[in-house]
Amino acid sequence: MNWRAIWAIMRKDLRVVLQNKGVVLPIILVPVILFVVLPLLVLVLPAAMGSAGAGSNDLQELLAMVSPGLRAQLEGLDANAAGAVFFLVYMLAPLFLIVPLMVANVIAADSFVGEKERKTLEALLYTPTTDGELLTGKLLSAWLPALAVSLLGYGLYSVTANLAAAQLVGRPLFPNLIWTVMVVWVAPAAAAFGLTSMILVSVRAKTFQDAYQTGSLVVLPIVILLLAQAVGVIYFSIWLTLGLGLALWLISLVLLYYGKRTFHRTELIARL
Repeated sequence: MNWRAIWAIMRKDLRVVLQNKGVVLPIILVPVILFVVLPLLVLVLPAAMGSAGAGSNDLQELLAMVSPGLRAQLEGLDANAAGAVFFLVYMLAPLFLIVPLMVANVIAADSFVGEKERKTLEALLYTPTTDGELLTGKLLSAWLPALAVSLLGYGLYSVTANLAAAQLVGRPLFPNLIWTVMVVWVAPAAAAFGLTSMILVSVRAKTFQDAYQTGSLVVLPIVILLLAQAVGVIYFSIWLTLGLGLALWLISLVLLYYGKRTFHRTELIARL
């Protein structure tokens, strides 16, 4: 495999991404909302809920709905501290996975459909690279930025979440084992799942918007996880986090295997 050619494809894709506001803006805005705005809301919500008694009752009603395993993790904390730990450590954990999914989706959606819209796909397909090298370059150009944004986002989230926790809990909450596994194990798998799905979609889609809207359906499992935790069906324990990462890696490998078998530049040329 010619890694020099793969690196050239990656460089070209990343240069195009940085020049496209429609791709760059979601990559910036979504992490800022999830990693800065939401943790700070946890800090101001107790004051915004009115009297301490009313806020405490609301939080106790909410925490009463969580699973017994999660409730055991919150024992010994007052209502505001328990609420902060619940939202910052557990409730926002599924939302964190939206970032690698979203970044990989946006870049992967632009990888082939964007080439079609810019009329550059034909020249790319006639370059002296194999199908495997072309596909690898496209995959890495979406996967590596998703990892970078996830790592930077986690660092930013740790700072803002610890600022909020210092006021409500009296101690920092990050780093911790669950989120470390999320960043190191699950986030790369989520990015791989998103981009392998999107590559299959973008090869056949006619426009960037069509590809992105169709590929956005991969966020649904994350939404289901969020709702399941909110109603007390599950909670993000270390074992659930490890299992989720394993499941995403296995699905990604299956999609990658299928993608490699079905990816042929002759078919792409025929669709131009």
